[in-house]
Parts: sequence; structure tokens; C-alpha cells
Amino acid sequence: MMNLRKPILLDDVRSAETHLTLNNRLWNWRKGQLADAAAPATYYEASLAPWAEFAPLNTDRQCDVLVVGGGLLGASTALHLAQSGLDVVLVEKDSIGSAASGRNGGQLTPGLARWEAADMIAHLPVDQAKRLWRLASVEAMELVDEIAQRYDMDFDRRRGHLTAAVHPGHMSALIEGADARRYLGDDSVDVVGAYELEQHIRSDIYHGATVDRLGGQVHPLALLRGLVYGLVQQGGTVHEGTEVQAIEQTSSGALAITPGGTITARKALVLAVHNTTFQFLDGQANTTVPFYTYVGVTTPLQQDVAQLLPSDMAVYDTQFQIDYYRAVRQNRLLFGGQGTGSSWSPERINDYLLERIRTVFPQLDQPELEFSWSGISDFTLNGATDCRKTDDAVPVYMVHGWSGHGVAQTVRIGKAISDDVAGRNEDFALLTGIDHMAIPLGRQLSAMAIPVVKAAIGVVGAINPGRLVSF
Repeated sequence: MMNLRKPILLDDVRSAETHLTLNNRLWNWRKGQLADAAAPATYYEASLAPWAEFAPLNTDRQCDVLVVGGGLLGASTALHLAQSGLDVVLVEKDSIGSAASGRNGGQLTPGLARWEAADMIAHLPVDQAKRLWRLASVEAMELVDEIAQRYDMDFDRRRGHLTAAVHPGHMSALIEGADARRYLGDDSVDVVGAYELEQHIRSDIYHGATVDRLGGQVHPLALLRGLVYGLVQQGGTVHEGTEVQAIEQTSSGALAITPGGTITARKALVLAVHNTTFQFLDGQANTTVPFYTYVGVTTPLQQDVAQLLPSDMAVYDTQFQIDYYRAVRQNRLLFGGQGTGSSWSPERINDYLLERIRTVFPQLDQPELEFSWSGISDFTLNGATDCRKTDDAVPVYMVHGWSGHGVAQTVRIGKAISDDVAGRNEDFALLTGIDHMAIPLGRQLSAMAIPVVKAAIGVVGAINPGRLVSF
């Protein structure tokens, strides 16, 4: 077994270049970093102790299950399979945490991507809606806590999440959402008005909110590394810098071809590659469109962050282009927003994020960003995650289309895949039963289509500002 140390959270950030491979569509920025220097670490990487690197695959081998993709979904799937006693190999083409799982906002919210309780009630029989909501809410959050406890790790987990209304008309949608959750047996959400909201957010731009005691926040890269740590403790094998170039079904199993060798999976193969699943669809319908996301972290604030967020809860708002933010260590504010069809520059994003911070918290005295970075996510037209399983002798599992909402749910669906391989329950079958619409040329046209759609919805929002539509 590899001698892998647990992820260790630091009291403050360290000065470091990134050790995570970045593809040419992503960037990291840090205040004071020279333009021609190597990419700096993101806030997440800089707030963790240095971690191990895993060697690329350099031989042919066999295993029970091959997991392709070293993000939260892949690492959770591999961990739970290994805990079941299976021989598991996890391969990542870049680095563990270099893609969306190590670059997101760290918000823990219930639901299946953008499918919330009301969507499940509208599309599923009540018993299935209740089952799916519990899987994507209570069980998802509890599983994160269970893994932390089992392997004695700190993910900087904090509890409570707010969805704040930027228009009084949005309160009716929030009330309906809370009502739908209660109908499905979830009483962990409350509705508060503008006065009571002051106990949670010191900002004058909101008209009320829902307070979700189930949701919260987490350090996503610590969580991801924790999953991989658990996998290695269970005897699993990890290879970074190992790209799967093709997959073939053979008499011996599902064969994955990489530059350094082949891997034959005897029982199952899992594609946990998020926004690059389309590369393996082989003529199957593509149901996702990619988009770019952005997060920034301030320098330590001159004002106590507890005066901005007294209850220390993470926040989403209800504007079309949502703001999301939360307090992080050393009196800093993490703030994210925007979703674009083409990559914006660090300068443009920093200006945007600072303008939004000043809008939400005008009492801050000249806030500055110390870190910012970009990411890539993908969305489906119906808002639900697209889960698939082939009918091959050695089935291939695929999950994609998270719409930027899936930190806890990816962990839970990883367990659902593991349970399905073992034949324990029908949880993954419930997920695969959700219908999705194909998006012809969606990936190729996203750079043009997303701005057009956003402009059109902006016009609708100007005519009817009380209508709640968020991206």
C-alpha cells in the first residue's frame, strides 16, 4: 500500500505554484504573481499542505472495476467499490483536483444538479420523488460526514445554507420550493423575511430567503483528496497523467487503452469525466453544453467577516446570474459568479467579482482579491444530471451534466454506482430513468448560444423582474 498522508488544512495560505496540471482552457490568478511566471496555486491548493503525486500507468493490467476520472464522482465511486472488497483502478488524465471537483465554490446544496424537489414531484411518482430527494439531500450530506469520520479527516465542513431573494417576487418561488421539500418529507428548510435575514446576511439588497439547515459548505479539494486517501487505504490503485484514449468491449472485459498500457476491467467501467463524457459517446446523443465558471477569494478583510455573515452560512442569491459566497479561513470571503460560453480573462473576472462584492456589501472598505480562477462545468436542458449505464456484458457507467451544483451529490452517486455494481439496490436505476433531450451541436455552439440565451432571458427579466430564473 502506498504511504499516502491525509489532506491537511493549513491555518493560512502558503505561497506556492500549482502542482495540478491545467489544460489550456483554464487559468489561475494570484495577486502579485508575475504574468510570465508559472501558474499560482488556487486558494484551495494554497490552503492545504503539499500532497503526493501518482505515477502514470506504464504497464498492462487487469482489475475488477476501472474508474476513469479523478474528481469527486470518480474518487467516491472508486472508494466505495474498494470498501466492498473489489480490485479498483482509478486513472486521471491530468491531476487529482485539477478540474471542476477541485475548483468549485464548495457549496453544499440538496437536489440533483438543478432538479429540485418541485421538479422531482412534477416528473416522478411520489414514492420515487421522495426516494430521489432523500438520496440527493439527506444521504448526500450524511455521506460526506460519514467519510470524514471514518477516515478521521477535516474537510472544513460547515452547516447551513441560504438562498436569498434579490426581488420580492422571488419569495413566492422560494416558498413553493420549501413547500415541495416538506411534501417529500424534508422539514430542514425555513423561510425568513428581510428583517430576520439580518441575523444571517448584513446586506440591504435582499427581500428574504430560505434557510436550509441541511446544506452548507466544504473545502472541495480537501474532500476530494480525502476520498482518494480512503481509496488508497482500502488497497485501490491511482494513476495520474493517464488519459484513456479509447474503450473496447472484449471477451475478457472492458478494455481501456492509454499511452502507457491497457487496463481490462472484468466487472464494470465507470466514466466519471464530467464535461468530457461526450468524447466516449460514440454516436449516442449528447445532452450537455459546457460553460465556464469563476471563483475569487479576497485578501483578509479589514472588517470582521462575521459582521457580514453572522451565522457563517454559505449563500446563493436568486438573480439570473447568481452570486454565491461564503466566509473562509483568516477572515476572507470566497465569492463566485458568472457562467460564460467562452473563457473570460482574469482581469475581466476580477473586475466583475469585485463589483459584485461591493454591490452586496457596500460597507466593505476597498475589498481586494488575492486569488481567482476559472473552471468548466456543463448543463443539461432539463437541469437534471444525466446518468447512464450500457447493457454490455461489462457495463459502462456515465454521469455528467451537473450544472455547477453537485459537490455532495457526486459523492452520493458514486456510492449508488458501487451499489449497482454489487446489485444492492435500484438507486442508480432510478437515476437512469430520467429522460434527457439531445442538444445537436450544443458543445460547438455554446460560445455563441449562451450569450444569446442570457440576453433573451435578461429581456424577459426586465419585463417581469419577479420571475425567478437562475443560471
